[in-house]
Amino acid sequence: MRNIWMLMLVCMMFLSGAAYSEEAASFDEGIDYQLIKPAQPTDDSSRIEVVEIFWYGCPHCYHFEPTLGPWVKGTPKDVDFYRLPAIFSKQWETHARAYFTADILDVLEQSHSALFHAMHAEHKTMNTVDKLAAFYSQYGIDEALFKKTYRSFVVNTKVARTKEVVERYGVTGVPAMVVEGKYLITGPMAKSYENMLKITNFLVEKERQSK
Repeated sequence: MRNIWMLMLVCMMFLSGAAYSEEAASFDEGIDYQLIKPAQPTDDSSRIEVVEIFWYGCPHCYHFEPTLGPWVKGTPKDVDFYRLPAIFSKQWETHARAYFTADILDVLEQSHSALFHAMHAEHKTMNTVDKLAAFYSQYGIDEALFKKTYRSFVVNTKVARTKEVVERYGVTGVPAMVVEGKYLITGPMAKSYENMLKITNFLVEKERQSK
């Protein structure tokens, strides 16, 4: 009987290793994700950091939201998830400033998906601080306060830092995912929104094993 249990244990270990190897073979560096060189620092080395790079004006980012949202809500306890708005032009900076302003004024959770919806489903133009201030007023934010925060030193600092970080990640398009400052997943690599998160999960587990 003891021999039978030992045999079963060995088989289970083999199957577990085989499953991990199969998963590892499914996602390959240079095909499904790329290394960020050099790897960038994260806020907490004891945890696993996942960052989405996006732009409110991007239709692909808008369509990614319904897939990403449930994943974010189910984020494992050892994972920190952040969003960073890419800034590749003045228009992109306008939306990035809106994102940071909403965060500072504590209406980001309510307004993030709503701004996507207003721009892509309702086809509203949100390309000036005045239009954005009017949009955020529905969340109880005084328009003058929004504009003041939008142009504040704090937001200026966040914009400058974000430009630098996104450039160091090597991001050239959105949406993109960055895991632990080491791995970049792009849309062309992932080929689907669902696969982007599968690759993210794989890399999270890879980092979890290394820690």
